[in-house]
Amino acid sequence: MGVYLSTPKTEKYSGDGENDRLRYGLASMQGWRTTMEDAHTALPRLDECTSFFGVYDGHGGKAVSKFCAKHLHLQVLKNEAYSSGDLATSVLKSFFRMDEMMKGQRGWRELAELGDKGQKFAGMLEGIIWSPKPGDSDKLEDSWTEEGPHSTFPGPTSGSTACVAVIRNDELIVANAGDSRCVLSRKGQAYDLSKDHKPDLDAEKERIMSAGGFVVAGRVNGSLNLARAIGDMELKQNELLPADRQIVTAEPELNKVKLSDDDEFIILACDGIWDCMSSQEVVDFVHKEMNTEDSLSAVCEKLLDHCLAPVSGGDGCDNMTVVLVQFKKASKSAATSSSTDQSVTSEEMRPK
Repeated sequence: MGVYLSTPKTEKYSGDGENDRLRYGLASMQGWRTTMEDAHTALPRLDECTSFFGVYDGHGGKAVSKFCAKHLHLQVLKNEAYSSGDLATSVLKSFFRMDEMMKGQRGWRELAELGDKGQKFAGMLEGIIWSPKPGDSDKLEDSWTEEGPHSTFPGPTSGSTACVAVIRNDELIVANAGDSRCVLSRKGQAYDLSKDHKPDLDAEKERIMSAGGFVVAGRVNGSLNLARAIGDMELKQNELLPADRQIVTAEPELNKVKLSDDDEFIILACDGIWDCMSSQEVVDFVHKEMNTEDSLSAVCEKLLDHCLAPVSGGDGCDNMTVVLVQFKKASKSAATSSSTDQSVTSEEMRPK
């Protein structure tokens, strides 16, 4: 008890945006939960020919999901594999990079500033006391290191799922760790582009047990109901094993798709949606609402309202976040050069 409000918070945070090849809408809602631990990123123009969308579902607090929403796409850009055109490798390494960046003094400070109110002041205060000297900022940005009282911080005990979609011309790469999900609508048929990483899956359970963990009642070591996540560093402490073989790993499962004119849209959403509706049910719902709604964010808002439980307890009571990305038929197959992205508009966010 105590994890639900007496009445749900139904105010929504919504946004719309587009470029020459796609348009998107998104919406998020706290719902019955006492805190909002979801986060998201929507960048129709990560660079001149690439778009990035991500949803992050935090557990044990909101700091890790917000950290991912702030930093993960930037690490995709910075990775050397990205400049060589290897999107999949740059995304893969960026998931692991999140765990590395959340350690030490700077990791602690950023998480404190992104976390609950009681931690924010401490984080900002340490940011002032231990801030880099003039001229050191470039060096610190590259190495992501700071000296301070939390230099040995091992990383957060809280964590987050991460499900991201990177779109470049007709190439779609989906990377997922956890139980958020990406679904493609192709001629009205739903295709799961990610797998829900639950501890009871054979491959996940084998890794968990090989690393010294156990699964009981569908939970890792009796607590976490996810087999993969960013953060949760107390479950990644086996120094004899690499990051991808820990009890819980941040390793994303990758899926590459070549888009065609049959592909209508993708939906990225946290499990607050998927606990209530199947992938096909969501695709059908979106198709129906797109016939009457002008903005995609309005479609997303209706989906949240549809999933919200009438009373607290059970499905429909979680935080909910959904990002809907629709492909523009006329320009998608022709978008083969950077010149097609010149009319990109920035994301417009508005509280509702």
